[in-house]
Amino acid sequence: MKFNLIAQDNKSKARAGILQTDHGLIETPIFMPVGTVGSVKGIVHKTLEDEIKAQIILANTYHIYLRPGIDVVRKAGGIHKFMSWDKPILTDSGGYQVFSLSERRKITDEGVRFSSHIDGSKHVFTPENVVEIQRIIGSDIMMALDECTPYPCTYEYAQKSMHITHRWLKRGWQAYNETKPLYGHEQAFFPIIQGSVYKDLRMQSTEEILKYDSPGIAIGGLSVGEPNELMYEIIETIVPLMPIHKPRYLMGVGTPANILEGIERGIDMFDCVMPTRNGRNGMLFTQNGIINIKNEKWKNDFSCIDPDSSLELDRRYSKAYLRHLFLAGEMLGPVIASIHNLHFYLWLVREARKHIINTSFASWKSKMVRTIVQRL
Repeated sequence: MKFNLIAQDNKSKARAGILQTDHGLIETPIFMPVGTVGSVKGIVHKTLEDEIKAQIILANTYHIYLRPGIDVVRKAGGIHKFMSWDKPILTDSGGYQVFSLSERRKITDEGVRFSSHIDGSKHVFTPENVVEIQRIIGSDIMMALDECTPYPCTYEYAQKSMHITHRWLKRGWQAYNETKPLYGHEQAFFPIIQGSVYKDLRMQSTEEILKYDSPGIAIGGLSVGEPNELMYEIIETIVPLMPIHKPRYLMGVGTPANILEGIERGIDMFDCVMPTRNGRNGMLFTQNGIINIKNEKWKNDFSCIDPDSSLELDRRYSKAYLRHLFLAGEMLGPVIASIHNLHFYLWLVREARKHIINTSFASWKSKMVRTIVQRL
């Protein structure tokens, strides 16, 4: 995997690059739609490719390991063939999912023992077997097993958790280097910076991770309930320590405004369930602000969903019709809203990239953030 930096904004740390994988090129900054179980909810791949223009999607090791199971994925020839997606795929290691199972897991130096949320069966994730599972899945980018700390947490807990993540990384890195890809394409391995909201811990974690010659670096443990400004401060603290020639991935973030703020601070890659999850609940992100399509004010609004969008369905359907679909419980409503939101997110990072290359990002971003946070 290769990363080429092609432009940097002259008034911020925002940058544009090209990430090269065996399944295709990724133009950064990039947003990755979340396909947790090998499917972006409610959206067929042709729509993802042709209309949303997704360049890479994210799948999850924890969920695929439990269902359909790695034996099925292996027999299919890997996740790309199994889900019929020939573009890049990143797999999260499952650390965040285990974090969310606070009543069902036990964390030790060995790894994580947890109970399945599906049937209660017992399982163990270790740094080594998480690498093995991701080899079988066959993603283009694999993530190291880490512990995602909750917010708030004490300094002592964050420090202990960070050291566990570092010890796991050492073992995971060894397992990665002692194993080979199974399906003929390269798999990159990204470590994850932890340390909660404590700047000195984040700096320690960054310095530790820089000892490994990984092709990219992720920032985990943010967007877990902390104030946005605190998240931005952490990013500002650690980005100057990160190599300029490696992609920087901010995990699980976030709102459109979060993404623009992250880009301004030097982040290259993002993922979040928000566009599809909020879309399924009737929230639309647009260039002019946020719409709750269930509100009474849209009942007789027969204007198109988003006149500024290049997406055909945004111009085909009216706000009144989309509201009707939600109130009637018709599945088409959440599907339209999810497609709309993902299209907007991908449009947003493409526009950011364009303005970075044109050295006009800072002024464009300032205006755009003020607009897109408005409630319509």
